[in-house]
Amino acid sequence: MRHLPKILILLFLFQNLSAQTNRRPLFDDPDLSEFRQLGGDAEFTYADGILTGTTKHDTPNSFLATKEIFGDFILEFSVKIEYGMNSGVQFRSNQHSEKEYVFGYQCEIETSERKWAGGIYDEARRGWLYPLTRNAEGQNAFRNGTWNHYRIEAIGSQIRTWVNGVSCANLVDEMTAAGFIAFQVHSIGKNDRAGQKVRWKDVFITTDLTRIQRQETTAPEVSLLVNKLSENERRKGWRLLWDGKTADGWRGAKSDDFPDRGWSMKDGILAVEKSDGAESANGGDIITHRQFSDFELCVDFKISEGANSGIKYFVQPEINKGAGSAIGLEFQILDNQKHPDAEKGTDGNRTLGALYDLIPPQNLSEVGRRRDIRHKNGQWNQARIVVQSGRVEHWLNEIKIIEYDRFSQTFAALVGHSKYREIENFGRFTAGHILLQDHGDAVEFRSIKIREF
Repeated sequence: MRHLPKILILLFLFQNLSAQTNRRPLFDDPDLSEFRQLGGDAEFTYADGILTGTTKHDTPNSFLATKEIFGDFILEFSVKIEYGMNSGVQFRSNQHSEKEYVFGYQCEIETSERKWAGGIYDEARRGWLYPLTRNAEGQNAFRNGTWNHYRIEAIGSQIRTWVNGVSCANLVDEMTAAGFIAFQVHSIGKNDRAGQKVRWKDVFITTDLTRIQRQETTAPEVSLLVNKLSENERRKGWRLLWDGKTADGWRGAKSDDFPDRGWSMKDGILAVEKSDGAESANGGDIITHRQFSDFELCVDFKISEGANSGIKYFVQPEINKGAGSAIGLEFQILDNQKHPDAEKGTDGNRTLGALYDLIPPQNLSEVGRRRDIRHKNGQWNQARIVVQSGRVEHWLNEIKIIEYDRFSQTFAALVGHSKYREIENFGRFTAGHILLQDHGDAVEFRSIKIREF
């Protein structure tokens, strides 16, 4: 091997030294004077380079937060937690001035069977943003009963995590650009054992990222950008089905034009307006000009109180030209608590997320939580529909809730006992339109995007 020129060696050493100099410990003072405790009053102690948090009854989530605010950074730490506990590290987080609660991004630390350690939770705000439901390798990264090394990169809109060198989360989100870092002791129930401990050590932060080489990620990307595509999405063939402003690419299900009433486009939201609750009786359903076969579709939606709507696919508008909605497979959108349709059908097959009138939704991603599909009341939710070679999946907020084969005998039997039994070849069409339903209730849509396989 040839020797490198001295000038290159010196340059390498200088750059490496600069990077090391910029990486600094987050705990500089044994009395934790650069931190403040927020939320509950669980105990935090610092000794011999280890921060220890101890659970306590009758107190909410407790946080030891930096007084310093951080924007873009790389945070590294090691953590050890007793089995059965739940904890996390907040970042780009803030405190509500009136209610004094902590809210913002949290990197999950947990020991449960679902194995979401390294995922991203939005504390006191939007809930789970990146559970590890599509990352089997990441689910197995955390090791119970020992020290685990974490790395969090928050750079611009990209938030990425690693546990023990394994890529866990890969989130794109623009909601919060800066905030404090905080170490959490989770609240416990009255029957849980107090005095359990979570420990952190070797906590380092890097804020000057000009000479830092970013670590490669293999985790699937989840983008929460509003009416925009990430660079990775564009590279993988995603495109917006709605541009956030105009009716381009859409028309009425029973017309060549976009409806002149019943739908609005304002502030990046495509909304069906409230009328009388009847099916397709106001502005009517809207469909894409194009038809699709194998695809992955993502749609953000927000339900008003008592609302009913749906996202349909493989829609054949010529089947029903009379009253009512166009025909297709449907991802049901419904207020399960306030709309009577939730009690109709069979075993919940008309509730939120169902393959309407055919298959009820279940939580297929978490052990022991079959009935919890994790809908976010009053907030934006993301529907994801994946169709490939006959296999179909419904996802709600990164939780798989439906899976079926539309060419199987089981599917044919379900159709035979449904309201669609008289429709020849229902659900087995080669291609069809995407539809957003007007059911006479106010529902909002945005960030409608698709990629074809």
